[in-house]
Formats: sequence, structure tokens, C-alpha cells
Amino acid sequence: MTYSIRRLGEPDLGAYRKIRFEALSNHPEAYASTPENFAQRSDAELAALLRKMSFYGVFAETGLGGILAYARSDGERERHRGWIYQVYVQPALRGTGCALELIETAVDQARDEVLQLHLGVGAHNKPAIRLYEKAGFSIYGTEPRSLNVNGRYVDEHLMVRFLDKAPGDK
Repeated sequence: MTYSIRRLGEPDLGAYRKIRFEALSNHPEAYASTPENFAQRSDAELAALLRKMSFYGVFAETGLGGILAYARSDGERERHRGWIYQVYVQPALRGTGCALELIETAVDQARDEVLQLHLGVGAHNKPAIRLYEKAGFSIYGTEPRSLNVNGRYVDEHLMVRFLDKAPGDK
């Protein structure tokens, strides 16, 4: 399957809304937001979010099939840190390498801005943990009961990738 990756902009708003809603609906345990809450966000709010953060998308024959968001921390003493959010790839594109390429696209931008990248992932989500480890991230802690999804608690691993060190260095 062929695909391309590029940064999302305001013309992609409808496609972003659709795939984000899909991610939230199909994997509620993976995200802090609910599909219902997301559906209530206006186009103006989402457009502002697309401008504030860097969103990347995987485009295949069927359209937008994966997303990832990157943001740099704003705090004066936290500007050396960046965050990866909202990672999602549709099932048909999983196993193609596009998720890793999405991450590396964000890493390429982050290298010019921060010294380390952080993310959170459900402790139960073994495929995602393997993907992030393949991308050079390491678990540095676990937040117990990070989310409460339909009465079930979800622990979240906190992961980091240092951009100023060689892979494997601690």
C-alpha cells in the first residue's frame, strides 16, 4: 500500500475531524477525550488547534488514514521538552511502517526545537509500546489509574526519547 505523510492544515479540517472521532470511538481507552466531547468542538476551535500544534497525517488511496500531533512545552523551564499526542493509524494501514514514519516526521521537527520528546500510552497497549520503543522511546514511569473509561481504570506508561543522545544511551 502506498501512502504519503504531510503536515495538516486548515483545508484538512473535515478529514481530521472524521479520523479523530474514529480514533476516540474505536479506542476510548487510549485517549483522555471522549467522542461526544470532541464532536461538540467547533470548526473554529479545531482550526485554532491545527494552527497551535503541528499535526501530521498519513494519506493513502482512501484519504487521511493516520494522525499524530506534536507540541513544544510552553513553560519557561520546560521549553526543552516536546510532546507527542493523538497517535492513531487505521487498521488497514497498520503494519505498513507509516506509524513509525509519522513519529519520525515529528521527531525531525522536534530536533530543531527540543532536547526530548514525551508521550503517554496505555500500559495494556503492547503494540503501541513496541512501536514507541522501536522509535527510540523508553518507559520512565507509570501513572496508575490515569484514565477512568466506562468505570475501568487505565494505567498509562510515560515514555521519553532523548534527541541529544545516541539511540540506546541513558
